[in-house]
Amino acid sequence: MRVRWAAIVVVALVALAGCAGVPTTDLSDTAPGDADLDSPPPDPTGADPNDPDDTAWIGTVVRVVDGDTMEIEFPNGEVDTVRLLGVDTPETSAGSTSPAEFEGIPETDAGRAHLRAWGIEASAFAESELAGEEVTVVTGGDRRGGYGRLLAVLYVDGEDFNERLLTEGDARLYDTEFALRDAYAAAEADARERGVGLWDFDESDYPTEVSEVDDADLPPLPADGDYDCSDFDTRAEANAVLDRIAGDPHDLDADGDGKACESLPSFGVETTDLPVSA
Repeated sequence: MRVRWAAIVVVALVALAGCAGVPTTDLSDTAPGDADLDSPPPDPTGADPNDPDDTAWIGTVVRVVDGDTMEIEFPNGEVDTVRLLGVDTPETSAGSTSPAEFEGIPETDAGRAHLRAWGIEASAFAESELAGEEVTVVTGGDRRGGYGRLLAVLYVDGEDFNERLLTEGDARLYDTEFALRDAYAAAEADARERGVGLWDFDESDYPTEVSEVDDADLPPLPADGDYDCSDFDTRAEANAVLDRIAGDPHDLDADGDGKACESLPSFGVETTDLPVSA
């Protein structure tokens, strides 16, 4: 599958603590504002994101929750949760992915697995680009969403990180009213046209049937000549071996129901959550 797996492996090793209960996307109350979101202000002076007279601050990313949500420490010492304005990365839980929100991704197990893989990738990308970095936080319109999070554009070294997620295919446009809506829509349309990131979906990347598993997809036979379930990434791979070798000499079907390694996921991405934390 065409995903930056090295980054995903790094993220999978990050501690799981503190990520349960992260609310789902809610940007329903965003609105156009007076802040200039086209570029970061040259010298943000605000110190308190709760001061309605301020629209921009310098802060440090102290935790990446997922691809579109970060915790940022501001100059007054307070840490606030920032939800990136105008973008939505896929969820990292298979049960929470919503293919209907990503045009062209089917409402199938494969579609959900694909989005989940790219949710993990988006989290890994945000972790690699933002963790520990000084950023400029610019709010536009209503500064807080329904979950109390700051709705903002993040600039890293003067570059719009929100738009970069769209350009690289790590996110979709969250289509609401805000100053950069048209620019973000164009970035998403370009990514889809190029078929990059999550928009590069191929059903065959997610085989679930034994007939879809080629010999080349199977792991090599271990040195001792005996497979066990830990040698496979998916149930489909294990079942391919079960079907092709008579008598189940590797004891892959422990309960004798004709299905091998039922504890394995259907796809190469685990079905449990992989939340990200710094």
